[in-house]
Amino acid sequence: MAMDVMTDVGERKALAEELDRYNCRVAQPDDPPLFTKTPASSMKALHWKWADLENLLDKIGQSLKLEKGGQRRTLRLSNPGLPFGTTPTIWCSIQYILPGEIADPHRHSATALRFIMQGEGADTIVNGEQFVINEGDLVLTPSWTWHDHEHKGDKPMIWLDVLDVSLVRHMHAVFFEGSDLERQEVNRISDASYRQFGSGLMRPMHAEQHGGPSPVLAYTKARAEDALDHMSALDPDPFDDTLLEYQNPMTGGPALPTIGTAIQKLRPGMKGKPHRHTGSVVYYIVRGQGKTTVEGDVFEWGKGDFIAVPPWAAHAHENRSSSDDAVMFQVNDIPALKALGLYRESAA
Repeated sequence: MAMDVMTDVGERKALAEELDRYNCRVAQPDDPPLFTKTPASSMKALHWKWADLENLLDKIGQSLKLEKGGQRRTLRLSNPGLPFGTTPTIWCSIQYILPGEIADPHRHSATALRFIMQGEGADTIVNGEQFVINEGDLVLTPSWTWHDHEHKGDKPMIWLDVLDVSLVRHMHAVFFEGSDLERQEVNRISDASYRQFGSGLMRPMHAEQHGGPSPVLAYTKARAEDALDHMSALDPDPFDDTLLEYQNPMTGGPALPTIGTAIQKLRPGMKGKPHRHTGSVVYYIVRGQGKTTVEGDVFEWGKGDFIAVPPWAAHAHENRSSSDDAVMFQVNDIPALKALGLYRESAA
């Protein structure tokens, strides 16, 4: 806690041992600050390059097995400033699944999602709803939903896994359950939620509104790219150019209550102004060439790279091409911050 110099240091230290016997304490002069003027995160700004990740994925693909009981083959994006995870709340990893493999069903209290980086021919079942997943698609697995995957293609498939397990662990609310089944049974109508709510413009007249996860579990690349193209005919945002959030069509809010998901286009030559906000962000470069500056650190990025931005860090994006768009997919914890009344943003 930020405060003036203590004038009773001796008395505080003399009390410490007695108070400790009763599991109590008073503030001591060498305590780390409880309150700071602005957020002080130990998370590091990081850049993972696709050339390095691709090599590592090849190695784990050759060496590691896809085990039953929920053990996946994933490469975790670890942040050295944190005890675990990629950001204070989010855990990002890259899943590598080989042709013919099945990732058997499990469920957990952590909310999760998948963004397909490369490949085709796999499908995911989420609580009985089955979706074929291809590059650029987003699939949600809300808290405590059963999910499994099968790869029926002929080349390895790679996707980004994102979970709020860091947040759930901080809150001591982790639950996990495996299954004896190889795959879930598919519902009679395998894509009922998409048929009801997938247009994003219309919904069943008497559908019950709720503030939880989106009833739509799969968002296709085609829909996202089409929305970006339409939006980019308008004036750009000075910080992010064209930035669209995947939404819950029932509420107009974020698709997931704890993990924000968005797709972003930087027009040729775009130079965004620096800004900052509470909440951490991880960017995946879908295509293009550019750079992101985070508190003075410059990360030159290309397709397949990842950038992690800590809370309240000043950051700015730039598209280095004079002719081609750059597109980034991002995950963040902004919905959780907003729900708690802790979200702030400002120009840097």
